[in-house]
Amino acid sequence: MSRYRPPQKPSSKYISAAGEKTLKDELNYLWKEERPIITQSVSEAAAMGDRSENADYIYGKKRLREIDRRVRYLSKRLEEVTVVSTIPDNTDKIYFGAKVTLEDEQGETFSYRLLGADEIDPSKGHVSIDAPLGRTLLGKELDTEVEVISPQGTKQYHILAIEY
Repeated sequence: MSRYRPPQKPSSKYISAAGEKTLKDELNYLWKEERPIITQSVSEAAAMGDRSENADYIYGKKRLREIDRRVRYLSKRLEEVTVVSTIPDNTDKIYFGAKVTLEDEQGETFSYRLLGADEIDPSKGHVSIDAPLGRTLLGKELDTEVEVISPQGTKQYHILAIEY
């Protein structure tokens, strides 16, 4: 069995100010709070002797690897993202950060906010600008019909409102 993973498509380099704060808070929590606690528990478990059958030591080391992996990812990601904190000049078109209200063919309305890949939250209606819906909506204007092609099929939407 190979450990090879095909490379992922690069996600957009944009993030909102709130999204940047969330990533920084997570990085700070992992590095300053959780990692020292786990490091201390691993150290205490190692002092007990035989490490091969010591569950605290084994799972503590595993958790340290997970924390370190996430810390590396967050550090790199925060270096490469561009924080978008201003409203675009043309608010008649859909750009990053827009809250868009759509109506489907059955008359149901949906509201989505287009954000970066690190801020996706379907329960809040936050959609990535890299998702099929996000890519289709970018640059569109009010009262436009759009056709979204996704893995679930093709859907038609009418843009009812754009807010920033």
